Amino acid sequence: MAAQAQQYVPADAGSKVQFTIVNHLIFTSTVNGYFKGLKGNIRFDPKDPGAAVIDATVDVKTISTGIGKRDRDLMEEKYFNADKYPVMRILSTNIKATDKPSGYQLTAALTIKGITHTIAFPFTAVLSGNMLQLNGQFTINRKDFQVGPDNAIDDKLTVILSVQAKKS
Repeated sequence: MAAQAQQYVPADAGSKVQFTIVNHLIFTSTVNGYFKGLKGNIRFDPKDPGAAVIDATVDVKTISTGIGKRDRDLMEEKYFNADKYPVMRILSTNIKATDKPSGYQLTAALTIKGITHTIAFPFTAVLSGNMLQLNGQFTINRKDFQVGPDNAIDDKLTVILSVQAKKS
């Protein structure tokens, strides 16, 4: 009898959707920030990763870099255009096991500002009771998603995910 994939719901509290990017405005510094408002559905069975599905969004208006003016600027049209595109979404297209303990490779459609690109990155998935912990990180080019016109910030930014999901 085949194992059945379990349904999980990401918990915004306890999860982290972080990013880092280098800013060269006056002096070079690394900007760290995060998004909240994590929602979605995860179907996962470690014995059948090919049948797994991850579909999650974050609320763009929750962006926080620790500087209120910068956060407000990032919500404007030239950056995330939060009024027109209130969420960013990641939707898996393929998940497969790797040779690392609890390791998997995710291929997904990432949508920012209505623009979708395929991304791929390794992640870990650990089951503990009714909880599923997913951890991974990836790098994207912000210009691929038309985020920010200026050259004072690097084109590449890193997204770090630590997602706690509860069995539904």
